[in-house]
Amino acid sequence: MNGIQGVPGGVFASSIFGGAFARGGVVADDAAWLRALLDVEAALARAVERAGLAPKGAGAVVTAAAADASRFDIAALSQSTALTGNPVPGLARLLTVAVADRAARSAVHRGATSQDIMDTAAMLLARDALGRAAADLAAAAEATAGLAEAHRRSLMIGRTLLQQAVPVTFGLVAAGWLAGLDSAVSGLEAVSTQRLAVQFGGAAGTLASFDDAGAEVKSLLAEELGLADPPLPWHTERLRIIDVATAAARALAAMSKIARDVTLLAQTEVGEIAEGPAQAKASTSAPRRGGSSAMPNKNNPVAAVAILGCARQGPGLLATLVASAEQEYQRAAGAWHAEWQPYGHLLQLTVSAASWTHDLLANLRVDTGKMAANLSAAGGLPLAERVTALLRPSLGGPDSHDVVAVAAARSASSGIPLRDVLLATPEIEDKLAQAGISQAQIEQALDPVGYLGASDAFIDAALAAHQSKR
Repeated sequence: MNGIQGVPGGVFASSIFGGAFARGGVVADDAAWLRALLDVEAALARAVERAGLAPKGAGAVVTAAAADASRFDIAALSQSTALTGNPVPGLARLLTVAVADRAARSAVHRGATSQDIMDTAAMLLARDALGRAAADLAAAAEATAGLAEAHRRSLMIGRTLLQQAVPVTFGLVAAGWLAGLDSAVSGLEAVSTQRLAVQFGGAAGTLASFDDAGAEVKSLLAEELGLADPPLPWHTERLRIIDVATAAARALAAMSKIARDVTLLAQTEVGEIAEGPAQAKASTSAPRRGGSSAMPNKNNPVAAVAILGCARQGPGLLATLVASAEQEYQRAAGAWHAEWQPYGHLLQLTVSAASWTHDLLANLRVDTGKMAANLSAAGGLPLAERVTALLRPSLGGPDSHDVVAVAAARSASSGIPLRDVLLATPEIEDKLAQAGISQAQIEQALDPVGYLGASDAFIDAALAAHQSKR
């Protein structure tokens, strides 16, 4: 994994697609689910002991038995899942066998139902995943803030509906990216601190097997795991799952906007930005990142493409989780089960995309010369709006628009700069003369430096908002 030039270090899932969709640390795969389930079972044993409902030392014994996840065979758990509908009953049996002290076995899975263990494990997975994603996105935001400040004067063509519009600066573009990243981080952190809670209700949400000690055990379990202690079990109230998924989907949306801009600005014909540090010499033993299996000349924007690949899967996964929130009575027949894979996959994709986004923005190469050249090659057309505004006081809105529209059409079809069309076309010259517009005024109107509006103020505002979040 780490021997390929251009592929940064990090933990990838053991999948052929792991480098793209499981970058940034393995979260929510089978091994992570197993680890989380065992952590919940161990914490439950400690909570039961603390409540005086298990022999002294039972919690430590069960925790020790649960510490080594490798002793629990995932394939065997998969087989047991086919019999019971979820992996927890099989896991509880295996954990009980692994506890050598017979007296301590009474603390294993005490008073719990499968959903308690699964849902609480899901909260642990979310805490890990959202924390990893927030950290990478915060680092990406720092890099983006640097781009916004460094390029507040880097002129480029603004583009709307994929067509050239008025001039902007790359600093303003980066400031827009920064605002999205900061919002995504805030959303991830809000869910992490406010919505991750233990789920513990027993067979039907009453914890009846504990008599009047159920609420105490629930609170102790939350304390053991460092999760919030909700007022009551939430086994068929699934808004916490939806909140986790929504925060993840929002983050993916913010990342996808940046990645799409990068793919467009990195097109060969545009060439205003590029991914990664300057490429080292390629060799047959160390292929560079961005290469093609068919075209040796290619330098594909791999990070941006991977982010988009992750983000495109997000809406469907979120939709499945929202649709699964309709759950019957005290345990859903199928809807709860439908959550497990899309929930874990969405977390995995969010972590992966965040890792790619950090890599992308920390190493982005900006070609200000190409930005300036592309703007110059537009022949003044991006400033047509400003020329119209110059003529409006004398000619009125419709006439000024029509005059500039005719000039712009001639400029576009002939390749002659807009300035020359305006100043060398007799009927347009007459209009300008009638309006008292001089050549110097036209040339000033066609200077993009003077038509950036509130760009500086917007960049300052984005940087100030980012600084306050830090």
